[in-house]
Amino acid sequence: MIHPTHPLLRLRAICQRVAMIFCIVMVQAIFMNVGCAEEVREMRLGIIGLDTSHVPAFTKEFHRDPVADEALKGFRVVAAYPQGSADIESSASRIPKYTAEMRELGVEITDSIAALLDQVDAVLLETNDGRVHLEQALQVFRAGKPVFIDKPAGSRLAEVVAIYRAAKHFQVPVFSSSSLRFSPGAQEVRSGKYGKVLGCDAYSPAALEPTHVDLFWYGIHGVESLYTCMGTGCDVVTHQSTKDSEFAVGLWEGGRIGTFRGIRAGSGGYGGSVFGDQGIGPIGPYGGYRPLVVEIAKFFRSNEVPVTSDETVELYAFMQAALLSKKRGGVPVKIQEVMEAASAEASKLLEGELTGE
Repeated sequence: MIHPTHPLLRLRAICQRVAMIFCIVMVQAIFMNVGCAEEVREMRLGIIGLDTSHVPAFTKEFHRDPVADEALKGFRVVAAYPQGSADIESSASRIPKYTAEMRELGVEITDSIAALLDQVDAVLLETNDGRVHLEQALQVFRAGKPVFIDKPAGSRLAEVVAIYRAAKHFQVPVFSSSSLRFSPGAQEVRSGKYGKVLGCDAYSPAALEPTHVDLFWYGIHGVESLYTCMGTGCDVVTHQSTKDSEFAVGLWEGGRIGTFRGIRAGSGGYGGSVFGDQGIGPIGPYGGYRPLVVEIAKFFRSNEVPVTSDETVELYAFMQAALLSKKRGGVPVKIQEVMEAASAEASKLLEGELTGE
């Protein structure tokens, strides 16, 4: 038997301690490296369409100092595809300016959506013209990239229905929203500040674009505020329109009434009033782009949409019904009527576009 104080036993004990320390250090290093990899990993973002001020504004938000802005940490806009509208002058004329500005921000300008998709993890579809959103979105869906679609989601309800149907088919997360939805005041209403919302009057500017359903182009902002407060469940819409204003009245289930006033003359702005069973108060003013960009970042990280497809489609149906009411001289139009027509048209738009058909 070897004596307990024999040098060989002491050497073996020392070796065992060294091995144990080595293992502990290696395990710690592995965990530290994993943590660092997760901490520094950037999600690469791509932007389609450079014809709106949202593009440089959103990019600058994502490129903020991560130390100063934890909510937007870990994102970088790396590529952009410039083409937007060819025949909407207010959009087409902006492309050269915003293309140059994006280059200055260190963003690569690609010559195709396909080239952009090869370089990115997620997409912001920013083209101002809703008419091309379906075609552009289908390319993103086929690539399996999550996508935020800026307003308007489409130029008419059928395109919006088709986009959400295609997203479901390809199992790609998508959401669309005006930045007005995430203004602090609207979110307080949504969270129950005034209790159950019994009614709401919302307003916003409402410039028109002949290629789009009337309220889609700019009235969407006020309608988004209205739906943020009221939620889904509108049954009938009645609408009146003049040279300087739009006025839509929606009747929700349970007898709740919501209105939207679109402004084209006099003082403009965003806001409204909410009527709840625990109080009456303002929706609040526009809260800037940042709240929306933060929600986009959360969405890209989690793939969980902050606005359901049902609510988004219904608010576009509200605006489509408003146009039909206007064309019929202000008579009430059921949401169900415009949804049935849009669903049938969406099927035609998607013919041959969905795999397996």
